[in-house]
Amino acid sequence: MTAHLPDAAPANWVDRRAPAALRPWLKLGRFDRPTGIWLLMLPGWQGIALAGAMEGRLPDWRWLLAFFVGAALMRAAGCAYNDIVDRDFDAKVSRTAGRPIPSGQISVKQAWAFVIGCCLVSLAILLFMPPAAIALGAGSLALVAAYPFMKRITWWPQAWLGLTFNWGALLGFAAVTGGLQWPALLLYASGIFWTLGYDTIYAIQDLEDDALAGVKSSVRRLGENTAKGVLLFYVVCFVLVLATAWAGGLGPLFLPPTALFGLHLSNQAAKVRLEDPAGALALFRSNPLAGLALFLALAAGAWTGPQGLF
Repeated sequence: MTAHLPDAAPANWVDRRAPAALRPWLKLGRFDRPTGIWLLMLPGWQGIALAGAMEGRLPDWRWLLAFFVGAALMRAAGCAYNDIVDRDFDAKVSRTAGRPIPSGQISVKQAWAFVIGCCLVSLAILLFMPPAAIALGAGSLALVAAYPFMKRITWWPQAWLGLTFNWGALLGFAAVTGGLQWPALLLYASGIFWTLGYDTIYAIQDLEDDALAGVKSSVRRLGENTAKGVLLFYVVCFVLVLATAWAGGLGPLFLPPTALFGLHLSNQAAKVRLEDPAGALALFRSNPLAGLALFLALAAGAWTGPQGLF
């Protein structure tokens, strides 16, 4: 059994700098793998940027900071909860067998305490938001609670992850505006397809182990059509992004970063190979750059120019 998870860099900061006693806890919350924090945080930042752009202003840095902290904590809580539910499956999969719970470094009771602690701090942040945002934050718990079971129920657990990870787009928009509008819903829909694409790529790593363990995934369903499926998901995502800009009345500076976002997604789809799990991981880990490009596009859309974009 390896001491490092394959999707954690061998020289990650937890193994290099964290005290030995804290390492299992930081790994339980996946702090050794920050990609997931970015992918959970960026939809929230995008919702904040969209709300600001529709009012002709840049995103408020205070909301961006709050969503960064909240995303880090809720991602940690979600990962720990997922590991509690999946501890028997994880013990059978080579990529996950070394995680703190299946490897015996942290008990289930200790992991539950970790989950509760992260949730309580996140709740304190949430309570500073408008009532609509608080309600949305509470509603996200149902998605989080159901996610670990989706791989037992449906071939498309990646779609459920999309529903869960992109909830922040709605929450960020509501935090700024106090409610929801169609552009926020379109942005949320685009994020679902973005996640469906990148998490399908991620699942290539576990294709053989998932089959042996009886775990369902979009890759197992799509098979040799996985690359085509990823391309389709990303095309739908991009179309919905353009619909978001149209519905929100964003300005022309939205377009250049959005073009980079589209190029990034198309490059991923072109490079997907079922026989290359290491390459799949690299493609997956590039997605924070794609999400950041979209965030910048939405923020830049605050400048409408003389006539606006649409």
